[in-house]
Amino acid sequence: MIWVMVTLLAFAAGVLTQLRVRSPLANPTLIGTLLVASALLLTRVPYDTYLHDVQPLSALLTPAVVALAVPLYRLRALLARQWRALLIGGLTGTTLGVTVDTLLARALHLSPDAQRALHTAPATSPVALQLAPFTHAPPALAATLAVLSGLIGALILPALLTALRVRHPLARGIAIGSVSHGVGTARAREEGEQAGAAASIGMGLAALTVTLIVAVVGGSGQ
Repeated sequence: MIWVMVTLLAFAAGVLTQLRVRSPLANPTLIGTLLVASALLLTRVPYDTYLHDVQPLSALLTPAVVALAVPLYRLRALLARQWRALLIGGLTGTTLGVTVDTLLARALHLSPDAQRALHTAPATSPVALQLAPFTHAPPALAATLAVLSGLIGALILPALLTALRVRHPLARGIAIGSVSHGVGTARAREEGEQAGAAASIGMGLAALTVTLIVAVVGGSGQ
């Protein structure tokens, strides 16, 4: 249980840092990840050991994702009016993300395992884990790249959207959620309930889109 405590303390340190430092880099998930990774490296504890010890926390991941549906229910009338824009935006964003990940991995001549793991990076980590047997990617690598994708998106996208003068909360939310899943959705919720609700839709559409792409590509490859 020591690694559960380390993980919780690392995330708490990230939250405190975010409250004191107003910077995109002061992301609790990013800070917590770096602190835990540093602790694992210093103690030379294998990742498999850490993963086994934090199973109680991992079990909370699924209900936490489901809880993101609460703002969807509250704003159901608004979201129902904008469903076409949200659907097109979410599907386009995720498809573009998968395409960029695939082409970039090939251009950088990454290992076959890394290339396969990147196929599911735009989806949330539980989905990436479930799809790993079908993409033949190492589950741990697939989950890690999914989390990394979310962190990068949460750090870069808000500032990029602001630079592009995208100010509507639904537009910002669907863009962030469709490529940055849970981490991005948490970041979008900081901008308001509408952005958070749209990001939740984007995350759901990303999971669906990535699953369909894996099914189609996997089926055509057999």
